[in-house]
Amino acid sequence: MARTDNPTPFRHTLRVYWEDTDAGGVVFYANYLKFFERARTEWLRALGFAQQRLRTDTGAIFVVADTSLRYLSPARLDDLLEVTVQPQDVGRASMVVHQQAWRDDAGTATLLAEGSIRIGCVDAGTFTPRRIPTAILQTLR
Repeated sequence: MARTDNPTPFRHTLRVYWEDTDAGGVVFYANYLKFFERARTEWLRALGFAQQRLRTDTGAIFVVADTSLRYLSPARLDDLLEVTVQPQDVGRASMVVHQQAWRDDAGTATLLAEGSIRIGCVDAGTFTPRRIPTAILQTLR
């Protein structure tokens, strides 16, 4: 895999809703994976690669192959979060992205959760591994 040296992560803003919280009133831990997924989808869209169009035009889709997350501070109902996406390693058929969820606490950014997610490219019909479309690779490298 090739390391990417883009120092500026993509940023996606989202709000915490009732459905995101648990009985303790904080974001349920698994929902950070949903937040990270949404941010990756918007990151690809911002690069010009809407996922449904990617599937239709190339037959390729991305699937999560591996995750490693750390939870540092709770998010609560109505918090406005900023979720980042930073490609770390990009290979021919998979990539590793580093993601973080932040909250602005009166001018001080608080890191809530972070993780590394390995995304694999697969054929949409067979779910067998395939190369990431060239246009995406050229954009990321």
